[in-house]
Parts: sequence; C-alpha cells; structure tokens
Amino acid sequence: MIIRDKELKQINGGSISATLINAIVKGISLILELGKSLGSSIRRITSGNTCSLE
Repeated sequence: MIIRDKELKQINGGSISATLINAIVKGISLILELGKSLGSSIRRITSGNTCSLE
C-alpha cells in the first residue's frame, strides 16, 4: 500500500517522543542527585564531620 502526499500531510503524530521522555528522566535524576548531595552536606555540617581546609 502506497501512501500519497496528500494523505501524509493529514497524519498527526504523537505529542510525546522518546527524546522528551529521556530528557525528563535525566532532569529528575539530576534533581535527585542534587538533593542527595545537599542533604549529605547539611548532615555533615550539622554533625561536625567536615574536612578542615588547612
């Protein structure tokens, strides 16, 4: 079956692509990693387990 140009122009694609999903997942992963790092830093500062800069 051959699809003609007129029929091809009438096709509506999906609004969510694999690239969009991948970008969202990477963004969520980044936010989680930042949260872990920030939480770990706060815990180390409040407990006094920081490295000296000397």
